[in-house]
Amino acid sequence: MTFAQVKVNQDRLENRILELAKFGLQENGETERVAFSDADVAAQQWVIDILKELDLKVHIDFAGNVIGRREGKKPSLKPISFGSHIDRVPNGGNYDGCVGSMASLEVLEVLNENKIKTDHPLEIIIFSNEEGGVMGSRAIAGHLGKEAFPIVNSTGYSMAEGIMRLGGDTTRIAEVARKKNEIAAFLELHIEQGGTLDKENIDIGIVEGIVGLAWWEVEFTGFANHAGTTPMNARQDALLAAAKFIIAVNEVTTSFEGAHVGTVGRIKAEPGAPNVIPGKVVTSLEIRDLSLEMIEKVYEAVKSRANEIAKTSNVQIEFRPLDTTADPAIMTTAIQDEIAKSATKLGLTTKRLPSGAGHDAQDMALIAPAGMIFVPSKGGISHSPKEFTSAEDMANGANVLLRTILALDKKLN
Repeated sequence: MTFAQVKVNQDRLENRILELAKFGLQENGETERVAFSDADVAAQQWVIDILKELDLKVHIDFAGNVIGRREGKKPSLKPISFGSHIDRVPNGGNYDGCVGSMASLEVLEVLNENKIKTDHPLEIIIFSNEEGGVMGSRAIAGHLGKEAFPIVNSTGYSMAEGIMRLGGDTTRIAEVARKKNEIAAFLELHIEQGGTLDKENIDIGIVEGIVGLAWWEVEFTGFANHAGTTPMNARQDALLAAAKFIIAVNEVTTSFEGAHVGTVGRIKAEPGAPNVIPGKVVTSLEIRDLSLEMIEKVYEAVKSRANEIAKTSNVQIEFRPLDTTADPAIMTTAIQDEIAKSATKLGLTTKRLPSGAGHDAQDMALIAPAGMIFVPSKGGISHSPKEFTSAEDMANGANVLLRTILALDKKLN
Protein backbone atom coordinates (compact mmCIF):
# COMPACT_ATOMS: atom_id res chain seq x y z
CA MET A 1 0.00 0.00 0.00
CA THR A 2 1.36 3.44 -0.96
CA PHE A 3 1.30 6.46 1.32
CA ALA A 4 -1.43 7.94 -0.90
CA GLN A 5 -3.73 5.01 -0.12
CA VAL A 6 -3.29 5.12 3.65
CA LYS A 7 -6.32 6.50 5.46
CA VAL A 8 -7.57 6.72 9.01
CA ASN A 9 -10.26 4.45 10.42
CA GLN A 10 -13.33 6.69 10.72
CA ASP A 11 -15.27 4.34 12.99
CA ARG A 12 -12.37 3.90 15.38
CA LEU A 13 -11.86 7.66 15.57
CA GLU A 14 -15.54 8.26 16.35
CA ASN A 15 -15.56 5.46 18.94
CA ARG A 16 -12.61 7.04 20.73
CA ILE A 17 -14.41 10.37 20.87
CA LEU A 18 -17.39 8.59 22.43
CA GLU A 19 -15.16 6.67 24.85
CA LEU A 20 -13.43 9.86 25.93
CA ALA A 21 -16.83 11.44 26.59
CA LYS A 22 -17.46 8.81 29.30
CA PHE A 23 -14.82 10.41 31.52
CA GLY A 24 -16.91 12.82 33.55
CA LEU A 25 -20.27 11.56 32.25
CA GLN A 26 -23.16 12.97 34.32
CA GLU A 27 -26.67 11.62 34.99
CA ASN A 28 -28.09 14.07 32.44
CA GLY A 29 -26.01 12.44 29.69
CA GLU A 30 -23.58 15.35 29.43
CA THR A 31 -19.91 15.32 30.34
CA GLU A 32 -17.99 17.55 32.75
CA ARG A 33 -14.21 17.34 32.51
CA VAL A 34 -12.60 20.56 33.63
CA ALA A 35 -8.82 20.50 33.95
CA PHE A 36 -7.53 18.97 37.22
CA SER A 37 -10.82 17.19 37.97
CA ASP A 38 -10.90 13.46 38.75
CA ALA A 39 -12.34 12.94 35.26
CA ASP A 40 -9.46 14.83 33.68
CA VAL A 41 -6.88 12.78 35.60
CA ALA A 42 -8.60 9.53 34.62
CA ALA A 43 -8.87 10.55 30.96
CA GLN A 44 -5.18 11.45 30.95
CA GLN A 45 -4.31 7.94 32.16
CA TRP A 46 -6.58 6.43 29.50
CA VAL A 47 -4.66 8.31 26.81
CA ILE A 48 -1.34 7.20 28.31
CA ASP A 49 -2.47 3.57 28.24
CA ILE A 50 -3.37 3.84 24.55
CA LEU A 51 -0.03 5.44 23.71
CA LYS A 52 1.81 2.65 25.50
CA GLU A 53 -0.21 0.09 23.54
CA LEU A 54 1.02 1.85 20.40
CA ASP A 55 4.62 1.28 21.57
CA LEU A 56 5.42 4.93 22.14
CA LYS A 57 7.77 6.18 24.81
CA VAL A 58 5.43 8.10 27.11
CA HIS A 59 6.01 10.55 29.91
CA ILE A 60 4.28 13.39 31.73
CA ASP A 61 6.37 16.54 31.72
CA PHE A 62 6.64 18.91 34.69
CA ALA A 63 3.66 20.97 33.44
CA GLY A 64 1.36 17.94 33.28
CA ASN A 65 1.51 17.53 29.49
CA VAL A 66 1.31 13.96 28.19
CA ILE A 67 4.05 13.40 25.61
CA GLY A 68 4.48 10.30 23.49
CA ARG A 69 7.45 9.79 21.18
CA ARG A 70 7.65 7.49 18.16
CA GLU A 71 11.21 7.11 16.95
CA GLY A 72 12.08 7.82 13.33
CA LYS A 73 14.59 6.30 10.94
CA LYS A 74 16.87 9.28 11.47
CA PRO A 75 17.12 9.97 15.21
CA SER A 76 19.26 13.06 14.60
CA LEU A 77 16.31 14.86 13.01
CA LYS A 78 14.11 17.16 15.06
CA PRO A 79 10.66 15.78 15.92
CA ILE A 80 7.46 16.65 14.11
CA SER A 81 5.00 17.35 16.91
CA PHE A 82 1.20 17.36 16.86
CA GLY A 83 -1.70 17.16 19.28
CA SER A 84 -4.30 19.16 21.19
CA HIS A 85 -6.09 18.90 24.56
CA ILE A 86 -8.79 16.83 26.28
CA ASP A 87 -9.84 19.16 29.11
CA ARG A 88 -13.08 21.07 28.66
CA VAL A 89 -14.78 24.24 29.80
CA PRO A 90 -17.56 23.81 32.36
CA ASN A 91 -20.72 22.66 30.58
CA GLY A 92 -18.72 22.17 27.39
CA GLY A 93 -18.94 19.71 24.53
CA ASN A 94 -17.35 16.45 23.41
CA TYR A 95 -15.41 17.73 20.40
CA ASP A 96 -13.40 20.95 20.79
CA GLY A 97 -9.73 19.92 21.28
CA CYS A 98 -10.77 16.30 21.78
CA VAL A 99 -11.08 15.84 18.01
CA GLY A 100 -7.46 16.86 17.48
CA SER A 101 -6.26 14.67 20.33
CA MET A 102 -8.13 11.56 19.20
CA ALA A 103 -7.16 12.21 15.57
CA SER A 104 -3.52 12.32 16.66
CA LEU A 105 -3.90 8.90 18.31
CA GLU A 106 -5.52 7.62 15.13
CA VAL A 107 -2.66 8.91 12.95
CA LEU A 108 -0.16 7.02 15.10
CA GLU A 109 -2.22 3.84 15.00
CA VAL A 110 -2.56 3.98 11.20
CA LEU A 111 1.19 4.42 10.82
CA ASN A 112 1.75 1.38 13.04
CA GLU A 113 -0.80 -0.73 11.17
CA ASN A 114 0.79 0.07 7.83
CA LYS A 115 4.34 -0.33 9.17
CA ILE A 116 5.24 3.19 8.06
CA LYS A 117 8.31 4.56 9.81
CA THR A 118 8.95 8.25 9.28
CA ASP A 119 12.40 9.78 8.95
CA HIS A 120 11.66 12.24 11.74
CA PRO A 121 10.72 11.20 15.24
CA LEU A 122 7.03 11.91 15.83
CA GLU A 123 5.81 13.49 19.05
CA ILE A 124 2.21 13.62 20.22
CA ILE A 125 1.43 16.21 22.88
CA ILE A 126 -1.81 16.19 24.88
CA PHE A 127 -1.61 19.62 26.46
CA SER A 128 -2.68 20.22 30.05
CA ASN A 129 -5.30 22.79 31.04
CA GLU A 130 -5.76 24.43 27.65
CA GLU A 131 -9.12 25.87 28.63
CA GLY A 132 -7.74 27.49 31.76
CA GLY A 133 -5.11 29.58 30.02
CA VAL A 134 -3.21 27.26 27.62
CA MET A 135 -1.12 26.21 30.60
CA GLY A 136 0.77 23.29 29.08
CA SER A 137 1.72 24.98 25.83
CA ARG A 138 2.72 28.17 27.65
CA ALA A 139 5.11 26.08 29.72
CA ILE A 140 6.63 24.49 26.61
CA ALA A 141 7.04 27.94 25.06
CA GLY A 142 8.73 29.10 28.28
CA HIS A 143 6.00 31.60 29.22
CA LEU A 144 4.33 29.99 32.23
CA GLY A 145 5.43 32.02 35.23
CA LYS A 146 4.88 31.38 38.91
CA GLU A 147 2.38 34.25 39.02
CA ALA A 148 -0.10 31.90 37.29
CA PHE A 149 0.14 29.22 39.99
CA PRO A 150 -2.39 30.69 42.49
CA ILE A 151 -5.17 30.93 39.88
CA VAL A 152 -8.05 28.62 40.85
CA ASN A 153 -10.45 27.05 38.34
CA SER A 154 -13.97 25.70 38.88
CA THR A 155 -12.64 22.47 40.44
CA GLY A 156 -11.34 24.48 43.39
CA TYR A 157 -7.76 23.50 42.62
CA SER A 158 -5.16 26.14 41.89
CA MET A 159 -3.01 25.83 38.81
CA ALA A 160 -0.10 24.74 41.00
CA GLU A 161 -2.21 22.05 42.68
CA GLY A 162 -3.54 20.96 39.30
CA ILE A 163 -0.08 20.55 37.84
CA MET A 164 0.82 18.26 40.71
CA ARG A 165 -2.44 16.28 40.33
CA LEU A 166 -1.61 15.66 36.67
CA GLY A 167 1.82 14.31 37.55
CA GLY A 168 3.81 17.49 37.01
CA ASP A 169 6.16 19.35 39.32
CA THR A 170 5.82 23.09 39.89
CA THR A 171 9.38 23.33 41.20
CA ARG A 172 10.74 22.24 37.80
CA ILE A 173 8.45 24.11 35.37
CA ALA A 174 11.38 25.94 33.78
CA GLU A 175 12.74 22.60 32.56
CA VAL A 176 9.66 22.11 30.36
CA ALA A 177 10.59 25.01 28.06
CA ARG A 178 11.83 24.05 24.60
CA LYS A 179 14.43 26.00 22.69
CA LYS A 180 13.34 27.82 19.57
CA ASN A 181 13.43 25.53 16.51
CA GLU A 182 14.02 22.46 18.68
CA ILE A 183 10.86 21.09 17.01
CA ALA A 184 10.81 20.67 13.20
CA ALA A 185 7.10 21.54 12.94
CA PHE A 186 3.94 21.57 15.03
CA LEU A 187 0.44 20.75 13.80
CA GLU A 188 -2.90 20.99 15.59
CA LEU A 189 -6.29 19.77 14.41
CA HIS A 190 -9.33 21.41 16.02
CA ILE A 191 -12.98 22.12 15.39
CA GLU A 192 -13.48 25.58 13.92
CA GLN A 193 -15.45 27.07 16.85
CA GLY A 194 -17.17 29.27 14.31
CA GLY A 195 -19.76 28.79 11.60
CA THR A 196 -17.81 29.66 8.45
CA LEU A 197 -16.94 26.13 7.28
CA ASP A 198 -20.36 24.73 8.13
CA LYS A 199 -22.23 27.62 6.52
CA GLU A 200 -20.16 27.56 3.34
CA ASN A 201 -20.04 23.74 3.20
CA ILE A 202 -16.23 23.71 3.26
CA ASP A 203 -14.43 20.54 4.38
CA ILE A 204 -11.16 21.90 5.75
CA GLY A 205 -10.13 25.23 7.21
CA ILE A 206 -6.48 26.25 6.86
CA VAL A 207 -5.70 28.61 9.70
CA GLU A 208 -3.73 31.67 8.59
CA GLY A 209 -3.16 32.84 12.12
CA ILE A 210 -4.59 33.02 15.61
CA VAL A 211 -5.74 36.47 16.57
CA GLY A 212 -4.10 38.58 19.20
CA LEU A 213 -6.23 40.22 21.82
CA ALA A 214 -6.10 43.11 24.25
CA TRP A 215 -8.32 43.79 27.24
CA TRP A 216 -9.11 47.00 29.09
CA GLU A 217 -11.20 47.90 32.09
CA VAL A 218 -13.17 51.05 31.36
CA GLU A 219 -14.42 53.05 34.32
CA PHE A 220 -17.10 55.77 34.14
CA THR A 221 -17.39 58.11 37.12
CA GLY A 222 -20.45 60.33 37.41
CA PHE A 223 -22.41 61.30 40.52
CA ALA A 224 -24.77 59.03 42.43
CA ASN A 225 -27.97 60.88 43.29
CA HIS A 226 -31.64 60.34 44.06
CA ALA A 227 -33.49 58.97 41.03
CA GLY A 228 -36.75 60.65 42.01
CA THR A 229 -35.57 64.17 42.79
CA THR A 230 -32.74 64.76 40.28
CA PRO A 231 -33.98 66.35 37.03
CA MET A 232 -33.02 64.56 33.81
CA ASN A 233 -30.94 67.51 32.61
CA ALA A 234 -28.98 67.70 35.88
CA ARG A 235 -27.79 64.11 36.03
CA GLN A 236 -24.27 62.70 35.82
CA ASP A 237 -25.43 59.20 34.96
CA ALA A 238 -22.44 56.88 34.62
CA LEU A 239 -24.59 54.00 33.39
CA LEU A 240 -26.14 56.06 30.62
CA ALA A 241 -22.65 57.04 29.46
CA ALA A 242 -21.57 53.39 29.61
CA ALA A 243 -24.59 52.37 27.54
CA LYS A 244 -23.64 54.89 24.86
CA PHE A 245 -20.09 53.57 25.03
CA ILE A 246 -21.21 49.98 24.43
CA ILE A 247 -23.10 51.05 21.31
CA ALA A 248 -20.09 53.09 20.20
CA VAL A 249 -17.77 50.08 20.50
CA ASN A 250 -19.97 48.19 18.05
CA GLU A 251 -20.26 51.16 15.67
CA VAL A 252 -16.54 51.95 15.69
CA THR A 253 -15.46 48.32 15.29
CA THR A 254 -17.74 47.76 12.30
CA SER A 255 -16.61 51.03 10.68
CA PHE A 256 -13.24 49.45 9.80
CA GLU A 257 -12.93 46.80 7.10
CA GLY A 258 -11.53 43.48 8.27
CA ALA A 259 -12.19 40.46 10.47
CA HIS A 260 -11.37 42.21 13.76
CA VAL A 261 -13.90 42.15 16.61
CA GLY A 262 -14.62 44.41 19.55
CA THR A 263 -16.66 43.32 22.56
CA VAL A 264 -17.97 44.64 25.84
CA GLY A 265 -18.71 41.50 27.81
CA ARG A 266 -18.96 42.70 31.40
CA ILE A 267 -20.59 45.62 33.16
CA LYS A 268 -21.06 46.56 36.81
CA ALA A 269 -23.01 49.57 38.04
CA GLU A 270 -22.73 51.11 41.52
CA PRO A 271 -24.40 51.50 43.88
CA GLY A 272 -26.80 49.19 42.02
CA ALA A 273 -30.09 50.36 43.55
CA PRO A 274 -33.25 50.99 41.46
CA ASN A 275 -33.81 54.39 43.04
CA VAL A 276 -30.24 55.70 42.71
CA ILE A 277 -28.63 57.16 39.60
CA PRO A 278 -25.45 55.10 39.06
CA GLY A 279 -22.39 57.09 40.01
CA LYS A 280 -19.81 54.55 38.91
CA VAL A 281 -19.77 51.92 36.17
CA VAL A 282 -16.97 49.57 35.18
CA THR A 283 -17.08 47.73 31.84
CA SER A 284 -14.68 45.53 29.95
CA LEU A 285 -13.35 46.11 26.44
CA GLU A 286 -11.78 43.39 24.33
CA ILE A 287 -10.41 43.81 20.80
CA ARG A 288 -9.08 40.92 18.68
CA ASP A 289 -7.35 40.80 15.29
CA LEU A 290 -4.46 39.17 13.45
CA SER A 291 -2.77 42.58 13.38
CA LEU A 292 -1.58 44.44 16.49
CA GLU A 293 -1.70 47.59 14.37
CA MET A 294 -5.41 47.07 13.71
CA ILE A 295 -6.08 46.38 17.40
CA GLU A 296 -4.40 49.70 18.26
CA LYS A 297 -6.25 51.54 15.49
CA VAL A 298 -9.65 50.31 16.68
CA TYR A 299 -8.75 51.06 20.30
CA GLU A 300 -7.75 54.65 19.55
CA ALA A 301 -10.97 55.20 17.64
CA VAL A 302 -13.04 53.71 20.47
CA LYS A 303 -11.20 55.86 23.00
CA SER A 304 -11.84 58.98 20.96
CA ARG A 305 -15.59 58.26 20.83
CA ALA A 306 -15.57 57.45 24.55
CA ASN A 307 -14.04 60.83 25.37
CA GLU A 308 -16.81 62.54 23.37
CA ILE A 309 -19.44 60.56 25.28
CA ALA A 310 -17.80 61.44 28.60
CA LYS A 311 -17.82 65.14 27.74
CA THR A 312 -21.46 65.29 26.64
CA SER A 313 -22.55 63.10 29.60
CA ASN A 314 -20.57 65.16 32.15
CA VAL A 315 -18.74 62.09 33.51
CA GLN A 316 -15.12 61.06 33.78
CA ILE A 317 -13.75 58.05 31.91
CA GLU A 318 -10.59 56.02 32.44
CA PHE A 319 -9.13 53.14 30.37
CA ARG A 320 -6.95 50.67 32.28
CA PRO A 321 -5.11 48.01 30.23
CA LEU A 322 -5.28 44.54 31.78
CA ASP A 323 -2.40 42.08 31.80
CA THR A 324 -4.08 39.65 29.41
CA THR A 325 -2.67 40.82 26.09
CA ALA A 326 -1.80 38.03 23.65
CA ASP A 327 0.11 38.73 20.46
CA PRO A 328 -1.21 37.33 17.17
CA ALA A 329 0.38 34.06 16.05
CA ILE A 330 0.79 33.71 12.30
CA MET A 331 0.87 30.14 11.04
CA THR A 332 3.82 29.22 8.81
CA THR A 333 2.92 29.80 5.15
CA ALA A 334 4.81 26.73 3.90
CA ILE A 335 2.88 24.52 6.33
CA GLN A 336 -0.40 26.15 5.29
CA ASP A 337 0.49 25.23 1.70
CA GLU A 338 1.22 21.61 2.64
CA ILE A 339 -2.13 21.37 4.43
CA ALA A 340 -3.83 22.74 1.30
CA LYS A 341 -2.05 20.23 -0.95
CA SER A 342 -2.93 17.33 1.34
CA ALA A 343 -6.60 18.32 1.40
CA THR A 344 -6.76 18.83 -2.36
CA LYS A 345 -5.26 15.39 -3.02
CA LEU A 346 -8.04 13.94 -0.88
CA GLY A 347 -10.65 15.79 -2.94
CA LEU A 348 -11.58 18.07 -0.05
CA THR A 349 -12.56 21.72 -0.31
CA THR A 350 -10.55 24.27 1.66
CA LYS A 351 -10.68 27.84 2.91
CA ARG A 352 -7.98 29.93 4.54
CA LEU A 353 -9.26 31.80 7.56
CA PRO A 354 -8.15 33.26 10.89
CA SER A 355 -8.92 31.74 14.26
CA GLY A 356 -10.76 34.07 16.58
CA ALA A 357 -10.18 31.73 19.53
CA GLY A 358 -6.90 30.97 21.26
CA HIS A 359 -5.27 27.54 20.92
CA ASP A 360 -2.15 25.68 22.00
CA ALA A 361 -0.77 26.27 18.49
CA GLN A 362 -0.58 29.96 19.39
CA ASP A 363 2.18 29.30 21.93
CA MET A 364 3.84 26.53 19.93
CA ALA A 365 4.20 28.97 17.01
CA LEU A 366 6.58 30.98 19.20
CA ILE A 367 9.14 28.16 19.16
CA ALA A 368 8.44 26.16 15.98
CA PRO A 369 7.00 26.42 12.47
CA ALA A 370 3.31 25.77 13.05
CA GLY A 371 0.13 24.95 11.20
CA MET A 372 -3.48 24.44 12.21
CA ILE A 373 -6.30 22.48 10.57
CA PHE A 374 -9.96 23.26 11.22
CA VAL A 375 -12.92 20.95 10.65
CA PRO A 376 -16.54 22.14 10.69
CA SER A 377 -18.53 22.46 13.89
CA LYS A 378 -22.26 22.10 13.25
CA GLY A 379 -23.92 25.50 13.35
CA GLY A 380 -20.66 27.03 14.55
CA ILE A 381 -21.52 25.90 18.09
CA SER A 382 -18.66 25.30 20.53
CA HIS A 383 -18.11 25.28 24.30
CA SER A 384 -21.60 23.83 24.59
CA PRO A 385 -23.12 20.38 25.10
CA LYS A 386 -24.72 20.92 21.68
CA GLU A 387 -21.29 21.08 20.02
CA PHE A 388 -21.07 18.48 17.21
CA THR A 389 -18.70 17.47 14.43
CA SER A 390 -19.63 14.55 12.19
CA ALA A 391 -17.53 11.40 12.01
CA GLU A 392 -16.87 12.11 8.34
CA ASP A 393 -15.60 15.61 9.06
CA MET A 394 -13.39 14.31 11.87
CA ALA A 395 -11.95 11.66 9.55
CA ASN A 396 -11.36 14.25 6.82
CA GLY A 397 -9.36 16.35 9.26
CA ALA A 398 -7.42 13.34 10.53
CA ASN A 399 -6.55 12.28 6.98
CA VAL A 400 -5.30 15.79 6.19
CA LEU A 401 -3.25 15.72 9.40
CA LEU A 402 -1.79 12.32 8.44
CA ARG A 403 -0.90 13.41 4.90
CA THR A 404 0.59 16.70 6.05
CA ILE A 405 2.81 14.93 8.59
CA LEU A 406 4.05 12.52 5.92
CA ALA A 407 4.65 15.37 3.47
CA LEU A 408 6.57 17.43 6.02
CA ASP A 409 8.58 14.36 6.98
CA LYS A 410 9.97 14.22 3.43
CA LYS A 411 10.52 17.96 3.03
CA LEU A 412 11.97 19.09 6.35
CA ASN A 413 15.54 18.54 7.44
